[in-house]
Amino acid sequence: MSNSKLIIVEGAQGAGKTTITDYIRHSLKYTNLYRLCGISDSTIEGKKKTTDMYVDLLEYMEKMQNKNINLLFDRTFFSEENYCRLGKKDYSFTDVYEKLLERFSKLDFEIFYITLYLEDESLFEKRLDREGKAVPDYAKFATENSIKQQREYLKMADEIEQSYKNINVIKIKNDRDLEEVKKDINKILEI
Repeated sequence: MSNSKLIIVEGAQGAGKTTITDYIRHSLKYTNLYRLCGISDSTIEGKKKTTDMYVDLLEYMEKMQNKNINLLFDRTFFSEENYCRLGKKDYSFTDVYEKLLERFSKLDFEIFYITLYLEDESLFEKRLDREGKAVPDYAKFATENSIKQQREYLKMADEIEQSYKNINVIKIKNDRDLEEVKKDINKILEI
């Protein structure tokens, strides 16, 4: 029986993953935070490297089972599937994603798959156009991408929830007051 949590936080660029994962990391004892960005190579060779990376990541997760250490990830292989579904890569990742998800679902952790989303999609432009995040010309392009990503992440969350009853699928509306969001997270994760 699991004695640790495995928490995946996914969401579009600008949904607030950094803020939320930092909060969880510092609020939930014995938690390691990992930030992944994926591989930018969209060729078949890139798919092979990405597949190898995520297979190795799952092996690491398996090794960390029942060590009283919580694992918290800001993005994982779910992001790769999202980008491929949106045509951002020259290959499909679905065959690999389905195998990874099946293996992931069998890990001996209390598993939480959290999708952050903005109910008011127009807020993406403001969030992406802040100092140090994106230049104004790019912000409009990124806003459209973030909206598409968000819709796909929410669809993926529904698919996971329907097929994997042992994964706690949580959707958190992250365009509310941060203290309200933190209270929801505390309740969900029993912090």
